[in-house]
Amino acid sequence: MEENGILALEAVNTFYGKAQILFDMSFRLQRGEAAVLLGRNGVGKSTTFKSIMGLVQPKKGRILFKGTPIQGLPSYKICALGIGYVPEDRRIFAGLTVMENLEVGRRPPREGLEPWTPERLFELFPNLRALKDRPGGQISGGEQQMLTIARTLMGNPELLILDEPSEGLAPVIVDQLAETIKSLKSSGVTVLLAEQNLSFSRRVCDKAFIIDHGKVCHESAMNQLSDDVCEMYLAV
Repeated sequence: MEENGILALEAVNTFYGKAQILFDMSFRLQRGEAAVLLGRNGVGKSTTFKSIMGLVQPKKGRILFKGTPIQGLPSYKICALGIGYVPEDRRIFAGLTVMENLEVGRRPPREGLEPWTPERLFELFPNLRALKDRPGGQISGGEQQMLTIARTLMGNPELLILDEPSEGLAPVIVDQLAETIKSLKSSGVTVLLAEQNLSFSRRVCDKAFIIDHGKVCHESAMNQLSDDVCEMYLAV
């Protein structure tokens, strides 16, 4: 059952120790959408992702994936259900080759989705093909970001979560990343990302959720996001 969309957060409250980070965080993501959590540093974007993935456990609220509650599950079970997560710090295996990194992420195919293979990923990330035998620690930061996304896709996720994917990347790599996310969406993968790069978000996303003080304070279609709202919540 997906009457709540592929992903729904319902009044999620998450703490680190006694410090509350998320305050009734609520939003819904429909299958096939690309959506972004926008907000300044420290407003709760990464904590939202960690709550979804079971890396921190909410004290209150529900998180539904395809209509089924997943809060309280361990991270490996959440991944197995079909959610892929690319953290901000990439976490590739530096001593393994690009091809070995991809094999680490391999999971069985999912019904209704074309399975990801190294060959298919090299079509999506042409830069990686020539680097397939090179250790992950000996490729550039942009190439590592591509490798992390590719390794996550080897798990055949239905929902891909990306935390600040464009941060620190050269403009030409950001352009490649934008085209990659568009291709993923067209292939049937639902995408949720956190970003501070508004122009990048406008290029790839259908919907925006603006986060402030641990909750959604504004929601709109990406093409209807006004300059006034951006100035209020996103300007430094």
